[in-house]
Amino acid sequence: MLSNVLVEVDRLKRELDRTRPLTPAEARRLREYLLVEWTHHSTALEGNTLDLGETRLVLLDGLTIGGKTLREHLEVVDHRDAIEWMESVVREKQPLSEGLIRELNRLVLKSTLPEEAGRYRRGGRRIAGSRHVPPPAWDVPDLVRSMIEQYTARKEKEHPVVLAAWLHWRFVFIHPFTDGNGRTARLLMNFSLLSDGYPPAVIRKEDRERYLDTLEDASVSGDLEPFSLLVAERVKEELRLRLEIAGKVSLKAKKPKGPSL
Repeated sequence: MLSNVLVEVDRLKRELDRTRPLTPAEARRLREYLLVEWTHHSTALEGNTLDLGETRLVLLDGLTIGGKTLREHLEVVDHRDAIEWMESVVREKQPLSEGLIRELNRLVLKSTLPEEAGRYRRGGRRIAGSRHVPPPAWDVPDLVRSMIEQYTARKEKEHPVVLAAWLHWRFVFIHPFTDGNGRTARLLMNFSLLSDGYPPAVIRKEDRERYLDTLEDASVSGDLEPFSLLVAERVKEELRLRLEIAGKVSLKAKKPKGPSL
């Protein structure tokens, strides 16, 4: 149940806020781990076939993987660059804006679809296998601006995890760009979480069916709770990982495999 998971998320966050800061070495390794995990799973959700180890070799060692396409290499490098830019925006405490959204999409597509990167779509957009039909292209600019206004208003009353899930859902409902909407949506979701002091939610490739189904249900029925629950569970996992690194969580607790620190 969403409310129960949010209570646990808040408890873990309070505990994390009270713990010692990570050492520089721990922080560096955690960041490398997240860059690789986040990039691997976000691009894999869109069909990239580089596995986790290969993604690490490309991002951290600059290697080329035999048998993989140039496009797949460029996708993971561009996604990493988008994460790093987004992190700088969070550090600067920049608010959500139309320019921020377009720049994230530009970075995601800069090497694979440069002519469309950061530009709103100019035609209709069908989502393969989905019952949801995105709004017409001429409505996109106004819908994006309205989304930003609604997001700002919701910040005063919604739990940060629910707010981030709403932003992700609303963005993919509009589907503003020709390509890269999923990757951009997940970056926006985590921009929101990081801006509110929460760790990012890494939606894993193993979550794909549940992820797409809950987004679809939210768009068709208006019920956002199942998708928000998925996001909350992934935030909870990341909080537990940080507490484990800080030595505050029992190693017997169920958790995702994290970096060796």
